[in-house]
Amino acid sequence: MSGRLLLFLLSFLLPVGIATGKEPANVGPTLRVLVLDDAPPLSFRDQSGQLTGFNVEIVRAVCHEMQARCQFDVATQGAVVDAVAQGKADIAGVGLQETPDRQGKLIFAKPHYRSLSLWLARRGVQPGQPGLRVAVVGGSEQERYARRQGWATLEVASFGELGSPMISGRAQAVMVPMISALNLQKSEAFRQLDLVPVVMRVPELAGGVAFGISPLRPELKEEINAALDRIKRNGTYDRINSRFLPFRVS
Repeated sequence: MSGRLLLFLLSFLLPVGIATGKEPANVGPTLRVLVLDDAPPLSFRDQSGQLTGFNVEIVRAVCHEMQARCQFDVATQGAVVDAVAQGKADIAGVGLQETPDRQGKLIFAKPHYRSLSLWLARRGVQPGQPGLRVAVVGGSEQERYARRQGWATLEVASFGELGSPMISGRAQAVMVPMISALNLQKSEAFRQLDLVPVVMRVPELAGGVAFGISPLRPELKEEINAALDRIKRNGTYDRINSRFLPFRVS
């Protein structure tokens, strides 16, 4: 399963080499940023307990370009949108799709990477099949989509926990962003399930994802977008991409 899924992922995205990223040292105004801490390789704690990952380092680089300091705090996927909408933080430093219900809550920066969602199940087990329980992260696009379809779900709090319901047999399928599927393959028990990946070809589960901005800080949108453009031009974005992911996502 590990090799098959990796080849499957690489068939959609361009392979690259691995490089080492640089930790920016920021000074100036403080921006309160909410991130996840159990969603590798996008956002997680390293062996020393420091927050890192693709999303964390991109928003850190953005803060550096804005001559601001990131003040990170941790939230769950299900809580981050409301917390930023209520002004408890300035930026949602996670990948969010600009869905109609979120448009009334948050301001969105320009997308900083592309996302696809996968259905992972044993061969022949298809989305919408009766009698299935689908493992999803609470508050995610995948959970919202499954509920709209009327599917039975088993919610977990973080992307790092998604493998457990499948390994224990409490769920018969899992819906997960393609990038997060890479982390599931680190578990030998999960690989041994020999699950088959299927791309969920529905608009709600594919496309560009972006950082969310508090409606109380509308001026940040232009600044963040300009900073994203600069880190793509100066190579910082590509270095971070290569540090955490084996393929291009922009």
